[in-house]
Amino acid sequence: MLTRPKDVGRPKADVAADFINSRIPGCSVVPHFKKIQDLDETFYRQFHIIVCGLDSVVARRWMNGMLLSLLVYEDGVLDPGSIIPLIDGGTEGFKGNARVILPGMTACIDCTLELYPPQINFPMCTIASMPRLPEHCIEYVRMLQWPKETPFGDGVGLDGDDPEHIQWVYQRSLERAAEFSITGVTYRLTQGVVKRIIPAVASTNAVIAAACATEAFKIASSAYIPLNNYMVFNDVDGLYTYTFEAERKENCSACSQVPLDMHFSPSAKLQEMLDYLTDSASLQMKSPAITATVEGKNKTLYLQSVASIEQRTRPNLCKTLKELGLSDGQELAVADVTTPQTMLFRLCFTS
Repeated sequence: MLTRPKDVGRPKADVAADFINSRIPGCSVVPHFKKIQDLDETFYRQFHIIVCGLDSVVARRWMNGMLLSLLVYEDGVLDPGSIIPLIDGGTEGFKGNARVILPGMTACIDCTLELYPPQINFPMCTIASMPRLPEHCIEYVRMLQWPKETPFGDGVGLDGDDPEHIQWVYQRSLERAAEFSITGVTYRLTQGVVKRIIPAVASTNAVIAAACATEAFKIASSAYIPLNNYMVFNDVDGLYTYTFEAERKENCSACSQVPLDMHFSPSAKLQEMLDYLTDSASLQMKSPAITATVEGKNKTLYLQSVASIEQRTRPNLCKTLKELGLSDGQELAVADVTTPQTMLFRLCFTS
């Protein structure tokens, strides 16, 4: 382990860098204590290999999109020199996986989005009216009380890494739990629910970390052929591992380089399109912003991330696509937190 009791309270990036730099002579690790989204393409373009040990599918998709945006095409042909290999590792309890992605050449994160375990969601009626578990109380505060009370000001989203935010949710969750005689709400559980944290198992993490390090060594040294391209590890009952080649999707929303078709009736409402973007297993967007060119002008149909614009565009959700001035074959631009790129879709009207 890289950490010691004295390191409690320090950023993990700083602790890891200090440990490695002191342990390995001549090694220079530079820590960055910030979100990956805070660094631009100039930062990522300087690397020859990127190894990910991220804690969410959203973060993985964002990194995947960043590396895809760095690719250079000349007359439609991919320039191999612009490819930055991505080695990704992840664990969930006693299960784990490691994979090697060559952006633009092999299956990317979004190509295999269906492989990721679905996020556990509780029915809204249970959360609001009949909570039975401590998790229900925390979700109530996260989903309903936080947006209503805006405890840290308008437009301030809940940050799972901010202790003050978590403390506020924890206290309100305790109050909610007491109201329904529910026990078990703790600060740690609150943080786990808000951040969707799954308990880590050190042995699984070690195996996956070793697999990622091995792949990085193979790519950097050309000592052996890299993994092709997905390895699964499972030690829930005994020890089981296998590899397979994840196939690239021709119509992948991230790496296909072509607009994706969306089929809707002209009488369908914009809310139905929004639901499709968030519920589709192959898209799984979080808060999509939809824009289109209508009568020669760029028009924001719906944007959720900015409160004032969300309020102004909310009535559009109840309008039909025809009422919004959209036509068959029209291109729609969709932005989302899951990728730094804007994705293009082609609207296909059905009869």
